Amino acid sequence: MDMNFLKFDERGLIPAIVQDYRTGEVLMMAYMNAESLAQTLGTGKATYYSRSREQLWVKGETSGNFQLVKSITADCDADCLLIKVEQTGAACHTGNYSCFYRKVENGELSEMDKTSGGKSGVLYDVSSVIADRRANPKEGSYTNYLFEKGIDKILKKVGEETAETIIAAKNNDKSEITYETADLLYHLMVMLADRGISLDDVFDELEKRR
Repeated sequence: MDMNFLKFDERGLIPAIVQDYRTGEVLMMAYMNAESLAQTLGTGKATYYSRSREQLWVKGETSGNFQLVKSITADCDADCLLIKVEQTGAACHTGNYSCFYRKVENGELSEMDKTSGGKSGVLYDVSSVIADRRANPKEGSYTNYLFEKGIDKILKKVGEETAETIIAAKNNDKSEITYETADLLYHLMVMLADRGISLDDVFDELEKRR
Protein backbone atom coordinates (compact mmCIF):
# COMPACT_ATOMS: atom_id res chain seq x y z
CA MET A 1 0.00 0.00 0.00
CA ASP A 2 1.43 3.38 -1.06
CA MET A 3 1.82 5.67 1.97
CA ASN A 4 3.88 8.38 0.24
CA PHE A 5 1.37 11.06 1.24
CA LEU A 6 2.49 10.60 4.87
CA LYS A 7 5.78 11.86 6.31
CA PHE A 8 7.48 9.02 8.17
CA ASP A 9 10.66 9.89 10.08
CA GLU A 10 14.15 8.61 9.29
CA ARG A 11 13.28 5.31 11.00
CA GLY A 12 10.14 4.91 8.93
CA LEU A 13 7.86 5.76 11.87
CA ILE A 14 4.99 8.17 12.44
CA PRO A 15 3.47 9.04 15.85
CA ALA A 16 -0.18 8.10 16.39
CA ILE A 17 -2.40 9.76 18.99
CA VAL A 18 -5.24 7.44 20.00
CA GLN A 19 -8.59 8.87 21.08
CA ASP A 20 -11.85 7.39 22.35
CA TYR A 21 -14.24 8.01 19.44
CA ARG A 22 -17.20 8.47 21.78
CA THR A 23 -15.90 10.76 24.49
CA GLY A 24 -12.89 12.35 22.81
CA GLU A 25 -10.59 11.29 25.66
CA VAL A 26 -6.96 10.79 24.61
CA LEU A 27 -6.04 7.18 25.43
CA MET A 28 -2.40 6.76 24.44
CA MET A 29 0.35 7.64 21.99
CA ALA A 30 2.22 5.04 19.97
CA TYR A 31 4.15 4.70 16.72
CA MET A 32 3.27 3.15 13.39
CA ASN A 33 5.21 2.27 10.30
CA ALA A 34 3.77 1.73 6.83
CA GLU A 35 3.27 -1.99 7.50
CA SER A 36 1.43 -1.55 10.82
CA LEU A 37 -0.76 1.18 9.30
CA ALA A 38 -1.62 -1.08 6.36
CA GLN A 39 -2.47 -3.91 8.77
CA THR A 40 -4.63 -1.56 10.83
CA LEU A 41 -6.54 -0.47 7.74
CA GLY A 42 -6.93 -4.08 6.63
CA THR A 43 -8.08 -5.61 9.92
CA GLY A 44 -9.82 -2.69 11.63
CA LYS A 45 -7.78 -3.40 14.79
CA ALA A 46 -5.14 -0.89 15.84
CA THR A 47 -1.67 -2.28 15.16
CA TYR A 48 1.48 -0.41 16.15
CA TYR A 49 5.26 -0.69 15.87
CA SER A 50 7.26 -1.36 19.03
CA ARG A 51 10.54 0.55 18.95
CA SER A 52 11.99 -1.48 21.83
CA ARG A 53 11.09 -4.89 20.36
CA GLU A 54 11.41 -3.74 16.76
CA GLN A 55 8.25 -5.53 15.67
CA LEU A 56 4.56 -4.99 15.05
CA TRP A 57 2.08 -5.44 17.89
CA VAL A 58 -1.68 -5.61 17.82
CA LYS A 59 -3.17 -3.64 20.70
CA GLY A 60 -5.03 -6.14 22.91
CA GLU A 61 -3.43 -9.26 21.45
CA THR A 62 -2.25 -10.25 24.93
CA SER A 63 -4.67 -8.41 27.22
CA GLY A 64 -7.81 -8.71 25.12
CA ASN A 65 -8.20 -4.91 25.26
CA PHE A 66 -8.46 -4.40 21.51
CA GLN A 67 -8.95 -1.05 19.80
CA LEU A 68 -11.50 -1.13 16.98
CA VAL A 69 -10.63 1.68 14.60
CA LYS A 70 -13.38 4.11 13.67
CA SER A 71 -11.34 6.67 11.74
CA ILE A 72 -7.78 7.73 10.96
CA THR A 73 -6.84 11.30 10.12
CA ALA A 74 -3.53 13.03 9.49
CA ASP A 75 -2.50 16.46 10.77
CA CYS A 76 -1.78 19.45 8.53
CA ASP A 77 1.86 18.42 7.99
CA ALA A 78 0.94 14.75 7.46
CA ASP A 79 3.56 13.74 10.04
CA CYS A 80 1.21 12.68 12.84
CA LEU A 81 -1.93 10.52 12.92
CA LEU A 82 -5.08 10.77 15.01
CA ILE A 83 -6.78 7.42 15.44
CA LYS A 84 -10.29 7.31 16.88
CA VAL A 85 -11.14 3.93 18.36
CA GLU A 86 -13.71 1.95 20.27
CA GLN A 87 -11.65 0.83 23.26
CA THR A 88 -12.28 -2.57 24.79
CA GLY A 89 -11.28 -2.54 28.47
CA ALA A 90 -8.34 -0.40 29.51
CA ALA A 91 -5.96 1.25 27.05
CA CYS A 92 -3.08 1.49 29.52
CA HIS A 93 -0.99 -1.48 30.71
CA THR A 94 -1.43 -0.14 34.28
CA GLY A 95 -5.13 -0.95 34.13
CA ASN A 96 -6.18 2.68 33.75
CA TYR A 97 -8.56 3.47 30.93
CA SER A 98 -6.16 6.07 29.52
CA CYS A 99 -2.38 6.25 29.70
CA PHE A 100 -2.86 9.91 30.62
CA TYR A 101 -4.19 9.29 34.12
CA ARG A 102 -1.72 11.54 35.98
CA LYS A 103 -1.60 15.31 36.05
CA VAL A 104 1.41 17.53 36.54
CA GLU A 105 0.65 19.83 39.45
CA ASN A 106 2.90 21.76 41.82
CA GLY A 107 5.94 20.02 40.38
CA GLU A 108 4.53 16.56 41.08
CA LEU A 109 2.55 13.81 39.38
CA SER A 110 -0.81 12.99 40.92
CA GLU A 111 -3.44 10.49 39.77
CA MET A 112 -6.75 11.71 38.38
CA ASP A 113 -10.22 10.18 38.29
CA LYS A 114 -9.99 6.66 36.85
CA THR A 115 -13.55 6.50 35.49
CA SER A 116 -13.57 4.68 32.15
CA GLY A 117 -13.66 7.19 29.34
CA GLY A 118 -13.47 10.15 31.72
CA LYS A 119 -16.46 11.79 33.36
CA SER A 120 -18.72 11.57 30.29
CA GLY A 121 -17.69 7.97 29.71
CA VAL A 122 -19.64 6.94 32.81
CA LEU A 123 -22.79 7.05 30.67
CA TYR A 124 -21.35 4.33 28.46
CA ASP A 125 -20.23 2.38 31.53
CA VAL A 126 -23.73 2.42 33.00
CA SER A 127 -25.27 1.66 29.62
CA SER A 128 -22.95 -1.35 29.25
CA VAL A 129 -23.97 -2.67 32.67
CA ILE A 130 -27.64 -2.27 31.77
CA ALA A 131 -27.12 -4.13 28.49
CA ASP A 132 -25.23 -6.89 30.31
CA ARG A 133 -28.00 -7.28 32.88
CA ARG A 134 -30.51 -7.66 30.08
CA ALA A 135 -28.39 -10.29 28.32
CA ASN A 136 -27.19 -12.00 31.52
CA PRO A 137 -29.78 -11.62 34.29
CA LYS A 138 -28.38 -11.35 37.80
CA GLU A 139 -30.39 -12.33 40.85
CA GLY A 140 -31.27 -9.37 43.04
CA SER A 141 -30.50 -6.83 40.32
CA TYR A 142 -32.84 -3.83 40.29
CA THR A 143 -32.17 -3.42 36.57
CA ASN A 144 -33.32 -7.00 35.94
CA TYR A 145 -36.39 -6.34 38.09
CA LEU A 146 -37.34 -3.50 35.75
CA PHE A 147 -36.80 -5.61 32.63
CA GLU A 148 -38.85 -8.45 34.13
CA LYS A 149 -41.76 -6.12 34.95
CA GLY A 150 -41.73 -4.75 31.40
CA ILE A 151 -42.07 -1.47 29.61
CA ASP A 152 -45.09 -0.22 31.60
CA LYS A 153 -43.13 -0.42 34.87
CA ILE A 154 -40.07 1.17 33.25
CA LEU A 155 -42.12 4.06 31.87
CA LYS A 156 -43.82 4.53 35.24
CA LYS A 157 -40.38 4.94 36.84
CA VAL A 158 -39.32 7.37 34.10
CA GLY A 159 -42.45 9.41 34.87
CA GLU A 160 -41.83 9.32 38.62
CA GLU A 161 -38.18 10.35 38.25
CA THR A 162 -39.16 13.15 35.86
CA ALA A 163 -41.60 14.52 38.41
CA GLU A 164 -39.00 14.26 41.20
CA THR A 165 -36.46 16.08 39.04
CA ILE A 166 -38.97 18.88 38.40
CA ILE A 167 -39.66 19.20 42.14
CA ALA A 168 -35.93 19.25 42.89
CA ALA A 169 -35.44 22.04 40.33
CA LYS A 170 -38.31 24.03 41.87
CA ASN A 171 -36.67 23.58 45.29
CA ASN A 172 -33.43 24.91 43.79
CA ASP A 173 -31.36 22.42 45.78
CA LYS A 174 -28.19 21.56 43.83
CA SER A 175 -27.55 18.19 45.52
CA GLU A 176 -31.20 17.19 45.17
CA ILE A 177 -31.27 18.19 41.49
CA THR A 178 -28.06 16.26 40.85
CA TYR A 179 -29.35 13.13 42.58
CA GLU A 180 -32.74 13.14 40.88
CA THR A 181 -31.24 13.87 37.46
CA ALA A 182 -28.92 10.88 37.84
CA ASP A 183 -31.95 8.72 38.72
CA LEU A 184 -33.80 10.00 35.68
CA LEU A 185 -30.87 9.36 33.34
CA TYR A 186 -30.50 5.81 34.63
CA HIS A 187 -34.17 4.97 34.11
CA LEU A 188 -34.11 6.61 30.67
CA MET A 189 -31.17 4.36 29.73
CA VAL A 190 -33.09 1.30 30.91
CA MET A 191 -35.99 2.40 28.71
CA LEU A 192 -33.67 2.91 25.74
CA ALA A 193 -32.14 -0.55 26.22
CA ASP A 194 -35.60 -2.11 26.42
CA ARG A 195 -36.58 -0.40 23.16
CA GLY A 196 -33.32 -1.36 21.43
CA ILE A 197 -31.95 2.18 21.22
CA SER A 198 -28.31 2.96 22.00
CA LEU A 199 -26.71 6.09 23.44
CA ASP A 200 -25.00 6.58 20.09
CA ASP A 201 -28.44 6.78 18.45
CA VAL A 202 -29.37 9.59 20.84
CA PHE A 203 -26.04 11.37 20.43
CA ASP A 204 -26.33 11.17 16.64
CA GLU A 205 -29.71 12.88 16.89
CA LEU A 206 -28.24 15.58 19.14
CA GLU A 207 -25.44 16.11 16.62
CA LYS A 208 -28.08 17.09 14.06
CA ARG A 209 -29.27 19.83 16.39
CA ARG A 210 -25.98 21.66 16.78
